[in-house]
Amino acid sequence: MKFLLLVLLLCPISCQLKKTAMQNQYALSDTIPGTFGHDKAFLQKHKEVIELSRANAKLLVVNDYQARVMTSTANGDSGKSYGWMNYDQIRSGELKPHMNPFGGEDRFWLGPEGGQFALYFKKGDPFDFDHWQTPAPIDSEPFAIVSSDSSQATFRKITSLTNYSGFTFHLKIDRKINLLDEESIEQEFGVSTNNLKAVAFQSENSITNEGEESWTQKNGLLSIWILGMFNPSDETVIVLPHEISKENNNVTDNYFGTIPTDRIKRTATALLLKGDGKFRGKVGIAPAIAKNIVGSYDKEKHVLTLVKFDLDKTGSYVNSKWELQKEPFSGDAVNSYNDGPQADGSQMGPFYELESSSPAKELKKGEKLSHRHVTLHLEGEENTLNQIAEKTLGVSLKDISFK
Repeated sequence: MKFLLLVLLLCPISCQLKKTAMQNQYALSDTIPGTFGHDKAFLQKHKEVIELSRANAKLLVVNDYQARVMTSTANGDSGKSYGWMNYDQIRSGELKPHMNPFGGEDRFWLGPEGGQFALYFKKGDPFDFDHWQTPAPIDSEPFAIVSSDSSQATFRKITSLTNYSGFTFHLKIDRKINLLDEESIEQEFGVSTNNLKAVAFQSENSITNEGEESWTQKNGLLSIWILGMFNPSDETVIVLPHEISKENNNVTDNYFGTIPTDRIKRTATALLLKGDGKFRGKVGIAPAIAKNIVGSYDKEKHVLTLVKFDLDKTGSYVNSKWELQKEPFSGDAVNSYNDGPQADGSQMGPFYELESSSPAKELKKGEKLSHRHVTLHLEGEENTLNQIAEKTLGVSLKDISFK
């Protein structure tokens, strides 16, 4: 009887201790930078946030930031936050010239950036940074929330854009974000997430011609451009698989000048780039030799990131180089950008990007162009991650080091 009374007395104390420990854990995740809980608490102070979740897999979407996925995690509120966020920009609430770099690991843009059909330069302006301006509908204006539940959210934007040649596009943008379950991940990437922490989501994006006039190559076309901004580290390497050959080796590695040889490497099957956020450089792979997947590996944190996307090897992809172009529809299908200091020492990040684009298509009134972009983060033992990297990216994690 005394023993029973002792148990009854201790049980409330034990339960209260467990409850307090859990509360402290959640409170701690709100204050530790780099955790999902910290980023969620920060965003909620400044914007309306939609959270999608499946057990420990979670992500945050902000419709005010063009329905972009700001960040995700594979391990709940106390887990790593994978998306890069510009805290100073978000905190300020102010809009900047040229571009508003709020961050986010899946944001919606449109191409082309430069050239005679550019969306980011006004007619007659020189192609330089002083005149470069991201269009407001895909930079600072909100998208409308159409619907949402615990695992998906859909958004819409009706707008118009005028290109460098003076043609105006009247368009409807539709965007749907889905948080994938384990079965969908296995179907999409052909790998099991057993014994790994995992989060995966896809954005389904489309643009519809809402105007009376058809979109043609003569006046310029649009492409859907999805960009993901991620947290860099000294041990992060970006992997862009390709099918390069002597006849076709269309790889662009000089968007912002020459990248030093100790920061970029070409193998028979992939282009490798440091993702440390310490040197500004961008690379791209043409659709004919691209594969429909890119990735990165952070050896320091044991995080493998894979991005899969729709690819049309024979499609017409817009050229975004900042110049008048001889071939405005011979651009890249996939790109990667590593951030670094500008000439004046200032820096937007640091972060690195994994990007995919849709082909450009001529559209009559009511016709639409679609593009799907899927992001997967995996945490676990390097041997297990290595097997997945070999299967999906065609590279061994041991072979992508710059040391």
